[in-house]
Amino acid sequence: MEELEQGLLMQPWAWLPLAENSLVVKAYITKQGYALLVSDLQQVWHEQVDASVVSQRAKELNKRLTAPPAAFLCHLDDLLRPLLKDTACPGKATFSCDRVDKAVILRVQSELSGLPFYWNFHCILANPSLVSQHLIRPLMGMSLALQCQGRELATLLRMKDLEIQDYQESGAVLSRDRLKTEPFEENSFLEQFMVEKLPEACHVGDGRPFVMHLQNLYVAVTRQEIQVRQEHQGTGDPQPSSSTSPQGTENQLLSQPEEPVSSAPSLPVTEKDPTGPSGPVKRPQLSKVKRKKLRGLFS
Repeated sequence: MEELEQGLLMQPWAWLPLAENSLVVKAYITKQGYALLVSDLQQVWHEQVDASVVSQRAKELNKRLTAPPAAFLCHLDDLLRPLLKDTACPGKATFSCDRVDKAVILRVQSELSGLPFYWNFHCILANPSLVSQHLIRPLMGMSLALQCQGRELATLLRMKDLEIQDYQESGAVLSRDRLKTEPFEENSFLEQFMVEKLPEACHVGDGRPFVMHLQNLYVAVTRQEIQVRQEHQGTGDPQPSSSTSPQGTENQLLSQPEEPVSSAPSLPVTEKDPTGPSGPVKRPQLSKVKRKKLRGLFS
């Protein structure tokens, strides 16, 4: 199960809107089984099963369909991928969630070759070490990375102020007065940010802002965590064993697929970089000296 555990860690989170409430979800599917994490931001639930469990559950839920476990896994991957990748694009499946004692049953319903297809993910409460691995440690790493990025940008701004000062002392003037800015003062900026921007910036809500804007950084941090762990263990490959995308849905469910299931669902990979309400800042044209394009650490 090591591949499932490592593959799940490197998957980003996705936002799953439901009629009952909203969840954040991450999943990893192979031909040998799947691993799933679900959270309502109050608790975290987990399920990890192998092909034998998939085969037994498929027989119980879909008595009119006969296929090997790998084919059912491929079909699940095909159903989960669109919904977890883009919540604005309706997928081929409908999801619902039931809570039974301390467990969560995430139900999937779709259609296959004119016949109904059902699947239930039976998730139990995740143990503390799993929560730490997928949330606490990555979020701490992301906080440290963003703090480091902020310091680098503050240093860059101070250097730019010195550059502008040198231009001004050489006789350069702004062509438009409205582009004039005051020298950057880090302490004043941080104090103003805490008062004016912090309440909006740290609004977690139902988890959607975190899912929409920070998953590239989340994946980068978890990959680094895995790489460091493997280096300590003396292994050379920082990546889990890769697998190719599933091809098709209905044909594969009715026959053994020849290609392994991808590291799916492919959760939000492309994200819109959040911009401030005032849009991108334009640099004043002080002279004809060609400026280098600024890039953030996670551009």
